[in-house]
Amino acid sequence: MEARLKELEQQAKDEIYQANTSDELEKVRVKYLGKKGELTEVLRGMGSLSAEERPLVGKVANIVRENIENALQEAKGEIKNKELQAQLQKESIDVTMPGKKVRLGKKHPLIKGMDELKDIFISMGFQVAQGPEVETVYYNFDALNAPQNHPSRDMSDTFYINEDTILRTQTSPVQVRVMENKKPPIRIISPGRCFRNDTPDATHSPMFHQLEGLVVDKGITLADLKGTLEVFAKHFFGDQTKIKFRPHNFPFTEPSAEIDASCFKCEGAGCSMCKGSGWIELLGAGMVHPNVLRNCGIDPEVYSGFAFGMGIDRLVMLKYGVDDIRLFFENDMRFLNQF
Repeated sequence: MEARLKELEQQAKDEIYQANTSDELEKVRVKYLGKKGELTEVLRGMGSLSAEERPLVGKVANIVRENIENALQEAKGEIKNKELQAQLQKESIDVTMPGKKVRLGKKHPLIKGMDELKDIFISMGFQVAQGPEVETVYYNFDALNAPQNHPSRDMSDTFYINEDTILRTQTSPVQVRVMENKKPPIRIISPGRCFRNDTPDATHSPMFHQLEGLVVDKGITLADLKGTLEVFAKHFFGDQTKIKFRPHNFPFTEPSAEIDASCFKCEGAGCSMCKGSGWIELLGAGMVHPNVLRNCGIDPEVYSGFAFGMGIDRLVMLKYGVDDIRLFFENDMRFLNQF
């Protein structure tokens, strides 16, 4: 048995030295030292030995096992080093080769349009003001002179969180907050997201973007409003653009008007975009209602002002000829990469 153990040791070492990979080395280990390995099978025959022979053979067996394990450990280190060198060689980088092209992102068309609008009004001396998207009924309706029976207050038009808290339907509450905390002169725009309980279709979305403007000072007139909006329209749609005012009614302005722009596609001749009229509806505006000024602690006998509000989504659709507002929110790269 002692001779058999020495023979197994030599066989194991020969196979260990011939192994070239970690997997081959593991197979050798299992073959000789595993539960069903050849060394284990030999040791199971020790029961047939005499009492005097067992200690001697046991000592030899331990030495053989230790020698095999040491040979395995040594070979394992060498093989791992070889495999690492091979991997490094395989994965080496040729620094002279051109790098991978990095895809640069683009501004979303709505953000692009919003930034362009902000730049136009900032160039006219406006400051950008922000406010919460989750608003109170007071700031969204009451402070803006909206009567209790106004249809926009219905749950069918507004997202109510509770009786007194809603998702803002317009950015007008930002104007109220500014007037409460800042004395005139005031000249601000308030761009941001708004929410209305609309069913999505080609021209409606439950979430949309709006930009509103407010000017309050002594001696502000409707002429100032008209001049401001003319500058905006020419910068955004082109120098040939003209605007016109149509009488309208808004609870927070008096007088109020809808503002149309001459069609920038046909230049007023009439086309499919303007439905043959030569004009496109742009936004709503008017002189700030005296009640709104009083609600904000501003004396309407001393100060006057104008306000306007425009849907950014609609303006971007008009400028780029987009016929469905849902395209802005579907994240289709085929659409977005056009801008």
